[in-house]
Amino acid sequence: MKKKVTIYDIAKELNITAATVSRALNNNPNISQATRELVLKTASKMNYEQNKLALALKSGKSNNVGVIVPRIDSNFFGSVIRGIEEELNPHGYHVIICQTDGLEEKEASNIEALLNSQVDGILISTSSSDITIFDRVLKKEVPLIFFDRTKNIKKVSSVTINDFEAGYKATDHLIQTGCSKIAHFSGDLNIEIFKDRFLGYKQALLDNGIDYIEDYVIPTKSSIEAGKSNILKLLNLENPPHAVFSSSDFAALGAIKELRKLNIRIPENFSVVGFSNEPFTRFMELPITTIDQFPLEMGKHTAKVFLEQINNNSKTRIEKKVVLDPELIIRKSSKK
Repeated sequence: MKKKVTIYDIAKELNITAATVSRALNNNPNISQATRELVLKTASKMNYEQNKLALALKSGKSNNVGVIVPRIDSNFFGSVIRGIEEELNPHGYHVIICQTDGLEEKEASNIEALLNSQVDGILISTSSSDITIFDRVLKKEVPLIFFDRTKNIKKVSSVTINDFEAGYKATDHLIQTGCSKIAHFSGDLNIEIFKDRFLGYKQALLDNGIDYIEDYVIPTKSSIEAGKSNILKLLNLENPPHAVFSSSDFAALGAIKELRKLNIRIPENFSVVGFSNEPFTRFMELPITTIDQFPLEMGKHTAKVFLEQINNNSKTRIEKKVVLDPELIIRKSSKK
């Protein structure tokens, strides 16, 4: 194995001290421009690589930011990450992406790994029901910003959409098109965003004088298969619904596939509204009505909140709650 070049090797080559080499590599103002250029040129020629972790430990700044998401194979989280990167890269930050698969233990492991890597901040869409996993982040005073899936922790910022309003808008749209028996594919109601969407759904029913039916609400994973199986559960009820508001576009797609397989006409006999405005929703033969969460903007806002916090000269943590307005996009899976 080829020996790694150190600052001592560069110092020996130039017949100067290792301290002078170190200062030159770290842009110390006490080093002349000529010396700095000579050291940098020699370091490059000798293939010298600085130990980034050691520099981070010494300076307290790594220029790396951790981003934790439940899944990266969705347009929503991919777009959020893109927005974060587009905002942070011009400021010299690099993004380390972690995926939890919605598992609490994996989220805790990701947080630990990022802290050990000396990241300058952690931006997270959490799947955890336990807020104590963030204790070490707060104790180390590493900026913590929630986006999309949040926890209510004092002096911790977040960027979300108004999920209650989104659930209300989706359900009210179905009601205004003549639907009165409306089901809901909820996410995990222990997660705040899914609880808020459910509460928006329920409130829209009550405000329009429609009875809330517990059997119409089914916790549903964000997958096509879950949508297929759960739409069959609804259709097999003694008093089946004729519309569904899904907290996931993927589950909505599964429902549509199964409804069409059963020759149930959409939207004439059954209406479907999804959530997230995934790209496939507008390119299908039957484009899906959905809620747009504006993920790119969410990512950019999250990054801006982080930058504001990291550049805050006072020792007081900033608590900022950014709430974006959702947009209902009406397409052919529901009546107009």
